Amino acid sequence: MKNQDRYILPFENINLENLPQVGGKNASLGEMVQNMKQAGIRVPEGFAVTASAFWDFLDHNVIRDRLEEVMGSLDTASFANLQDVGSQARELVLSGEIPPPLDHAIRAAYRQLVGNDTNLSMAVRSSATAEDLPNASFAGQHESYLNVQGEEELLIAYRKCLASLFTDRAIKYRVDNGFGQMDVALSVGVQKMVRSDKGASGVIFTLDPETGFRDVVAISGIWGLGENIVQGTVDPDEFVVFKPSLQQNKKAVISTKLGKKQKTMVYAGKGAGKEITTQNIETSPDKRVQFVLSEKEAEELARWAVRIEDHYGKPMDIEWARDGLTGECFVVQARPETVHAQSRNSYLIRTYRLKKEGTELTRGTGLGNKIASGRARVLKSPAEADKLLEGEVLVTDLTTPDWDPVMKKASAIVTNKGGRTSHAAIVARELGVAAIVGTGDATRVIKDGDEVTVSCTGGQTGIVYAGILPWEEHTVDTREIPLPGIKVMLILADPDKAFGYSFLPNNGVGLMRMEFVINNAIRIHPMALVRFNELEDAGAISKINALTAGYKKKEDYFIEKLSQAVATVAAAFYPKDVIVRMSDFKSNEYANLIGGHPFEPHEENPMIGFRGASRYYSPLYKEGFRLECKAMKVVRDDMGLTNVKLMIPFCRTPEEGKKVVEVMAESGLKRGENGLEIYTMIEIPSNVIVAEKFAEVFDGFSIGSNDLTQLTLGLDRDSALVNALFNENDEAVKRLISQVIRAAKSAGTPVGLCGQAPSDLPDFAGFLIGEGIDSISFNPDALIKGIRNIHAAEHHSVASGTKQKEPI
Repeated sequence: MKNQDRYILPFENINLENLPQVGGKNASLGEMVQNMKQAGIRVPEGFAVTASAFWDFLDHNVIRDRLEEVMGSLDTASFANLQDVGSQARELVLSGEIPPPLDHAIRAAYRQLVGNDTNLSMAVRSSATAEDLPNASFAGQHESYLNVQGEEELLIAYRKCLASLFTDRAIKYRVDNGFGQMDVALSVGVQKMVRSDKGASGVIFTLDPETGFRDVVAISGIWGLGENIVQGTVDPDEFVVFKPSLQQNKKAVISTKLGKKQKTMVYAGKGAGKEITTQNIETSPDKRVQFVLSEKEAEELARWAVRIEDHYGKPMDIEWARDGLTGECFVVQARPETVHAQSRNSYLIRTYRLKKEGTELTRGTGLGNKIASGRARVLKSPAEADKLLEGEVLVTDLTTPDWDPVMKKASAIVTNKGGRTSHAAIVARELGVAAIVGTGDATRVIKDGDEVTVSCTGGQTGIVYAGILPWEEHTVDTREIPLPGIKVMLILADPDKAFGYSFLPNNGVGLMRMEFVINNAIRIHPMALVRFNELEDAGAISKINALTAGYKKKEDYFIEKLSQAVATVAAAFYPKDVIVRMSDFKSNEYANLIGGHPFEPHEENPMIGFRGASRYYSPLYKEGFRLECKAMKVVRDDMGLTNVKLMIPFCRTPEEGKKVVEVMAESGLKRGENGLEIYTMIEIPSNVIVAEKFAEVFDGFSIGSNDLTQLTLGLDRDSALVNALFNENDEAVKRLISQVIRAAKSAGTPVGLCGQAPSDLPDFAGFLIGEGIDSISFNPDALIKGIRNIHAAEHHSVASGTKQKEPI
């Protein structure tokens, strides 16, 4: 019994205070077994073989001094003899005999654990410990052995675990982290095996592992053993679970991503030394298109993860496994997440300054307040996408939505045509890359393959220089930037960036562009899903079938993808307002979606044609709009993200507005129900002239300064011939803005503005403050500059003791 107590500690008798005896991994398992069972969390039973056993093993075989000597011969400067030193040390351990008292103690503990189930297999895991309770985790440095059966195999696996203390990577790890080679001992955990080889396994983070965003649980999973996910050799399924929705017992899985899961690691039998061998087999086609977890299972794992996080009081990195024989899920490991939990990076943004100017190749309108350099790739159309490598500079004539997947690879974008509100400019801001548009001659003066530097730090002018030039970057901690008196909101489109942008100083999202999601994530025209059986284009039919595989109804694909994308943004900023604009493609842009051409008219001027509100109640698109509404109902009602407000674009008359609101109500989005507010864009002069009537139909206004400017001045913002006249500061435009703000104030309707002008033009920000605007929305790259302009305007207003009230 004395040796049993010295050498063996059952998990139910272990907690974090036993770390010096059993190492971090075993201490964590014991902590969970002790504290998580009552919460319904399944943790496999087992026991730890202590660090005392390790030292007694060395002393019994009289190898402690010899190991000291071998470790002392390590060349810590160049590590030239690392392999030889490691090999000698491992051989000393592997050739040793397990002391009889330890042998007896391990066998007894094993028999007690397995009981009458002699076919039960074990997971045998190394768990390092050190006298000074190291901050280092030793994760992945030592070996584990799975599917171990019987006493003899267990003893072999135990000795191999001890020897793994001296793997080459473990030896170097101790040097790199300042540990003496013989100051670290090895405990070994013996745990009932979860047969994930016949089931599934994966990893859980109780925060977003990319950004450190704390309100989500991120789950990834694969078929078979977890080694494939640890090594990153396959693309896993991914699930994002929103903690507040989980707490409200709402639909909490806000995002799913089907991974390719190319391989499945299973057991292949025993090797010559009785060790368990594994093999990676091809995952069957049916399992590749099947999620490894149901939403119910993902939510259960997320609840467990939150409970574990609450117990430890810090973000956690958790391993899970599902037994293919019983179908039950288990937590098999939990450790504190240290990469992002303490990181300040999410709050830091960069500013740039060119240290040296070079030969100017071309210039145009600069966007992004950034500098980038790389090899230029001159492309004529998106069909040449394969020529653009990650991080290269895209140079082309003009971009359209078809270019979006290509642009994601570019470090910078340069176009011949377009202005500050062109497609290239808008997407570049969303992607956070430098862009110069409207150069007129970029594709002529920049040669394919040239190295160039793209500088967008010169106000509204961007310059392309020849060669790679030096620049410097400075970081700003956004937590040190106070918000102004009026609401400062963001303009967003890409849900993948939402968690990161949530760390910026903000009061929510003033405009989320739905069409970005439809174009990039969904890709299919909604009417092609509603009327799939009417399609005649074989190519479109094939693509749609491939994208919607696994969905019972084609429409469900659209609803799920759109609802998850919007939910991701809404969750990132919850409980702040997120104003989602319903789709605002023009007919030519809708036509370019998969299956879109049969459902779209040909128009000479789509900008002022069949777009916005006019589509939503039209027989040509009404059924497609219903899919948008159903997705938004899922977000608000099923997921509980009632911070989402909806906005109708390009509504020409109040009568149109009433028709759209009626269609939305028929689809379950009734104004006022469950707190639903419906806004409209102010982007047509008619919106301003009869603003008081629009205020009777809608709950709020958002001034779209881009369209309002071009429709007031009667110009095409994408025309290189006239876009120089595009100016939000024009007196006519400002009079209309002033008029609609006054009308909104009179009606008690909130009014904001979305656009670049308040960041690019300090005086324009001052004008809006003076008029009493409620909120201003910025693209993320312009936010900090915009906040500074607002602070300056507010300070000036207070200092002068005046505030503009009369129309200009």
